[in-house]
Amino acid sequence: MSTSTTASVSTHILDTSIGRPAEGVTVRLFARSGRKADWQALGGSATDTDGRCKDLPALPEGTTHVRLDFEVEPYFAKKQADAQQDAPANRDSGASSVFFPEVAITFAVVPGEHYHVPLLLNPFGYSVYRGS
Repeated sequence: MSTSTTASVSTHILDTSIGRPAEGVTVRLFARSGRKADWQALGGSATDTDGRCKDLPALPEGTTHVRLDFEVEPYFAKKQADAQQDAPANRDSGASSVFFPEVAITFAVVPGEHYHVPLLLNPFGYSVYRGS
């Protein structure tokens, strides 16, 4: 929750290749106070069955920039393994089909505002926006 001296952040992930939420994606939250300041790791969470992280840590007072790191490679590896189990004749040579193993989103924040940052994800691309 944001206060007059802090901002707050939430996120969710939609796997656009299947039109469903992406469950089990690890999301890490970082913050800094100023463009040249070092990033401070605040902790993280994993997306639930609705693709949401409902328990991201609070931002410290003075935060001006936030970074969300999404570890998407394990999600796609599991999805690929599940698909291969269902259709063994379609197995490939074992090459990874994940083009973006991680997605890092950095954005500026101001105190008193809430920032909802959805990630639209597929194996070969992604898009983000400021939601509500």
